[in-house]
Amino acid sequence: MAWMQIMNNVRAFSSSTAPGFSRSFSSKSPTPYIVKVGISEFLNGIGKGVETHVPKLELEIGDFQKLLVTRTLKLKKLGIPCKHRKLILKYTHKYRLGLWRPRAEPVKA
Repeated sequence: MAWMQIMNNVRAFSSSTAPGFSRSFSSKSPTPYIVKVGISEFLNGIGKGVETHVPKLELEIGDFQKLLVTRTLKLKKLGIPCKHRKLILKYTHKYRLGLWRPRAEPVKA
């Protein structure tokens, strides 16, 4: 009986927000993202020299949704170097999960 009262008190305490532990979010304005994402915007967002393959990928793959499901072997057959293939696959995976989107303005290096 006493054990149930303790557990109920712990649940009540943990579900309410403690005064010193309130969530605080950044006051910075969110970074502007491109609404319509194509292959060229996506590769330019990645940067690091990957944008040099835009014409080749637009010609061979054509659609951004197809790029999101493209595998390593297809990119290798298109003549894309290993380092760039890794970057493309890494960022397509992040994009599918919703963890990354290309910015509207290019990042200054």
